[in-house]
Amino acid sequence: MQSILPTSPASRRDCVAALTRLAIVAIAPLCITALPVSAQADGKTFLAGAATSNITPPLGQMIVGGWEPMPAQHIHDELHARCLVLDDGATKLAIVICDNVGIPQEVFDAAKTTIAEATEIPIANLMMASTHTHSATTARGESKVIQQSELTEYQKFLASRIADGVRCALNHLQPAKIGWGSVDEPSEVFNRRWFVTDPQLATNPFGGIDQVRMNPPRGHAALDRQAGPVDPEVSFVSVQRLDGSPIALLANYSLHYVGGVPRNEVSADYFGYFARAIEKRLGATEMSPAFVGMLSNGTSGDVNNIDFRDKNPKRYASYEKMQEVANKIADRVYEAHGGIEFHDWVKLSAASTPLTLKVRKPTQQMRDYFDALAKSSEQSPRHRREAIYAKRIADLDEAPDTVDIQLQTFGIGDLGIAAIPFETFTETGLELKAKAPTKQMFTIELANGSFGYLPTPRQHRFGGYETWLGTNYVQQDASDRIVETLLDLFEAMK
Repeated sequence: MQSILPTSPASRRDCVAALTRLAIVAIAPLCITALPVSAQADGKTFLAGAATSNITPPLGQMIVGGWEPMPAQHIHDELHARCLVLDDGATKLAIVICDNVGIPQEVFDAAKTTIAEATEIPIANLMMASTHTHSATTARGESKVIQQSELTEYQKFLASRIADGVRCALNHLQPAKIGWGSVDEPSEVFNRRWFVTDPQLATNPFGGIDQVRMNPPRGHAALDRQAGPVDPEVSFVSVQRLDGSPIALLANYSLHYVGGVPRNEVSADYFGYFARAIEKRLGATEMSPAFVGMLSNGTSGDVNNIDFRDKNPKRYASYEKMQEVANKIADRVYEAHGGIEFHDWVKLSAASTPLTLKVRKPTQQMRDYFDALAKSSEQSPRHRREAIYAKRIADLDEAPDTVDIQLQTFGIGDLGIAAIPFETFTETGLELKAKAPTKQMFTIELANGSFGYLPTPRQHRFGGYETWLGTNYVQQDASDRIVETLLDLFEAMK
């Protein structure tokens, strides 16, 4: 077997240490810097296939995008698992993007097991993620950190349909060429966390005062500055038949859901609109097998498309704003698409590892505060979400001390993709882009699980909704450990 270790002694020692520490689940050797290779010249053939699978649940299932779940009463647009399979002749990779607010690890694991048993794709080569649309019925369990003993009927259906989609994409494999690129679209990304000068805007449900407020009142005089950065980059991967006709396009944008959906209606949000928009831009509406457009959610845990400095925002009809965002992104991608280089063969690779994180537990001060509220005959004046977080704190009595998450990296030529099972802050995604050894990379959040928000240690110090226990569940330096582990996985793939 050819060694994947560096030639210098010091580098070899570092690499060996990293591999030992991570206990790599699966690594397919690759050369990160991949140049175009003629399939005819060396006998190598690159294949690609794509398919969609309908994952819309029955009406009556609960939509959980807001504080109070509501039953679905109308399907505005169907929900899908959008699947892409790539094959370099030695390694197959599958990427699945699902229209859902967040899918737990157990459901993805069930789908992966079915696929691995029915096909030659190993589990480590299957990357699955949710888009975080807030208008899809839920596949979540009762807890982000307590493992389910049995799946619900919809979760079983969802796992089965994901597996079906990947198998159909495999059936569609054909000789193909692949290219990737990126373009900026800064007009739709704003950090939603603000430093505020009025303490009344920064109360939390634990009786304290934060430095930062999520989604503050628009145009308020107490707004100081945004608490974090944004990432305007739209990354994309395009796959074509050898004649240049489109097979699929996967894009990635670090923007939360857009919303503007009437109560009780089901929609894939701007992610679904983008899939249809890019299909039209590429002239792929009459393809057989059908073209598959895909938009994954980047690191957008602290980003939405609301400029809170604007006192008089434009009013939009239902679904209008998400269409505007989707069309804008599709336009930018289409403009950049004409300038990318397509390769008729590139090396593929995958690596993954579990990472054990500590589960945060309530402090005695939190317990005392909620006990006092429960005994009081007066309604608390401090925060309207106290009852919700009192229940979340109580539920954590049953939580384990640690949770195992799955981290994963893919290599497609000199493009890297990272997968994180949290709603990840943008500064984490930017750090990975700055430090990854690949020429280009992007991160897909809510991938291979859904464990809540992932603030950085710096953001934990600021406080705010995303840092509250019951919204965030794992140790406060978890983002640092995740970045370190993913970078080790990228290095190991070299």
